[in-house]
Amino acid sequence: MTKKQVVLCTFTQATKFSLFTLHEFMGRSATSNMAVHIQTCRALMVVSVLLGLIGIIISVVGMKCTKVGDNNPTVKTRIAVTGGALFLFAGLCTLVSVSWYATQVSYQFFNPNTPANARYEFGSALFVGWAAASLTVLGGSLLCCSCSKEDMQGQQYYRQSQPSTAREAELLSETSFPD
Repeated sequence: MTKKQVVLCTFTQATKFSLFTLHEFMGRSATSNMAVHIQTCRALMVVSVLLGLIGIIISVVGMKCTKVGDNNPTVKTRIAVTGGALFLFAGLCTLVSVSWYATQVSYQFFNPNTPANARYEFGSALFVGWAAASLTVLGGSLLCCSCSKEDMQGQQYYRQSQPSTAREAELLSETSFPD
């Protein structure tokens, strides 16, 4: 066997034996032989995992009960909303990836040119992916919506305004209580 040939072992559970096949390795990577939708779904899932990890870190920093980072509640709220937005994007990446793969599976299942033994069906991984995407989007939206507008804008300071006219000054002096 040369270096360009790789032995792949596939175990067939139905027949309980190993089948060895020779596969010509043409110097291409293993992902170059995959369909485009599979490569894209894998990339979206990697992006989703990375966004989720960054979202976890940012959300922990933005929690009011932690003493990491700035102790200003306005800054903490903005950090928490940023973490929630990252969770939303992570959930959407997961939802797009799982749904796109499911669309391709159903398309190939109903394609008359696909052999009967080469048809895929929806497996538990698709349902787990949809549930994970739904929970991630729900968690991100709750994290974004749980922060009130006052917390986002910060505390407003208004200086006491002076009466603009003599009539307003007269009314204010009449309504004041004597000491």
